[in-house]
Amino acid sequence: MNTDITIRWAELDDAQALLNIYAPYVRETAITFEYTVPTLLEFKQRMQKTMMKYPYLVAVRGAEILGYAYASEFKNRAAYDWAVETTIYVKQHSRQSGVGKKLYQALEAVLKKQNITNLYACIAYPNPGSIGFHEHLGYQTIGHFSKCGYKLETWYDMIWMEKMIAAHGIKPEPFIRIGDLTKNEKWKPEIIKNSKS
Repeated sequence: MNTDITIRWAELDDAQALLNIYAPYVRETAITFEYTVPTLLEFKQRMQKTMMKYPYLVAVRGAEILGYAYASEFKNRAAYDWAVETTIYVKQHSRQSGVGKKLYQALEAVLKKQNITNLYACIAYPNPGSIGFHEHLGYQTIGHFSKCGYKLETWYDMIWMEKMIAAHGIKPEPFIRIGDLTKNEKWKPEIIKNSKS
């Protein structure tokens, strides 16, 4: 049995597989506050928007996509260029298998190349699994909002968690869009690689 996990760039052809991972989280949990599973077209459009500026990665074992992670805009103002929101979803049978950690480590490595300094995760509360996962990877809770989300007949809190991945210089290097970054092929093998699960 092949136990290698490959972290690679997401492609639009992956959209159905990624939507299949995401859909149970929408229907059955408050991990996402979305009520309705997006259509395949909507999901592809979201992917395209993200991939214009930020990395979108998938974890694969053999032919099976086990999870995906991406970064997105934190706020739509120029001063926030060095901050992103991170998102990750893993197939439910693959949770706590190390897939999420590999995805986030690869994501962080790419974001550093883009000159990102601050990572933020928006998490429903209570959610000890996701909170513990982020704490293990160096995130800290910096904000707690009470009963701001209603789903599955329950009011949920929401927290923001933060991680710094680079120093905050007086004149930071400019943010590099993912398309401009990937024109330089030299760094790719260092970021997207095979690793044992």
